[in-house]
Amino acid sequence: MTKPLATRVIDRMMENDRFSQWLGIERLDEGPGHCTLRMRVRREMLNGFGIAHGGISYSLADSALAFASNSHGRHAVSIETSISHVQPVREGDVLTARAVEEHLSHRIGLYRVVVTNQDDRQVALFKGTVYRTSREWEV
Repeated sequence: MTKPLATRVIDRMMENDRFSQWLGIERLDEGPGHCTLRMRVRREMLNGFGIAHGGISYSLADSALAFASNSHGRHAVSIETSISHVQPVREGDVLTARAVEEHLSHRIGLYRVVVTNQDDRQVALFKGTVYRTSREWEV
């Protein structure tokens, strides 16, 4: 049985995504316009305050955005992103990022990514806008 398009695209993207691999990302759910990822925060991800560097939750959310926005089979690249960190993240925390498509047109996609911890408490809110190229994924 052939895998769904979204899964084939994300498989292809993950093959060469060394940073997402380094983060230890686990794929939980994916489909057209959505993606859910999970990872555990490690000691080398902490900043000088002993909490996770803001780039960690940002990077997890950014990967979820990338996978969700490319899941339709066309190459999509971010053109604007932002994040609000609402709770500190600590070593050992398990973060889950849920990306959901809020708008999709021929050239632009808008996504919201909620990042929660193992207690299902929101730790960050990420918003992303992508530009959809005309190039199709070869999967």
